[in-house]
Amino acid sequence: MKEKIEGRILELVDGDITEMETDAIVNAANAQLVLGGGVAGAIRRKGGPTIQEECNRIGGTFVGGAVITGAGDLKARHVIHAVGPRMGEGNEDEKLRNATLNSLKLADQQGLKSISLPAISSGIFGFPIQRCAEIMLKTSIDYLRGQTGLERIVFCLFGRADYEVFARRLRQEIPG
Repeated sequence: MKEKIEGRILELVDGDITEMETDAIVNAANAQLVLGGGVAGAIRRKGGPTIQEECNRIGGTFVGGAVITGAGDLKARHVIHAVGPRMGEGNEDEKLRNATLNSLKLADQQGLKSISLPAISSGIFGFPIQRCAEIMLKTSIDYLRGQTGLERIVFCLFGRADYEVFARRLRQEIPG
C-alpha cells in the first residue's frame, strides 16, 4: 500500500526488514543497544558483528532516542537504533512518538532519502499494535508534510495481521 504525501511516499509492506533496500532500516532497540532477539536479533544475524561492535562503542541511548550505525552485510547502508517504550513504564505514547520522530530526524540529518521502520515496541515490549500504528503513522505523515529531505518512508511489518492494522489506520489518516 502506497500513499503520496507532499510528493513523498509513505508505504506499507509485509516483509522482512533485514531485506529492505532503503538507505536505512530502523532497529527496535533496547536502551543498552544490545542486539538480542526479535528484530534486533535478525539484524545482528544477517548484518554481522560490526553492527553490535558500533553499538558497543556508542554505549546506549534513552527511551525515545535514536542512534545510527553502519549496516554491515545488510542491503541497507545504515541501521538507526530507536528505543521504544516497554508497556507499563509510563508515558509510553510520547516515548514511542519520540522514537519515531528521532529516527526520521536522524535520517534527515544524515542526508538519507529512504527509511524502513518496524512496528516499534509492539513485540516483546508489549505495546498494543493499534496504538503503535496510530502513533507511528501520524508522526510520519506529519513529518512528511514538513521540511524534510526524506522521499520515502516504509513501514515494514512482520506478518499480515500487523500489516492489516497499519493499512486500516493509514486509510483513516488519509481517506480516499
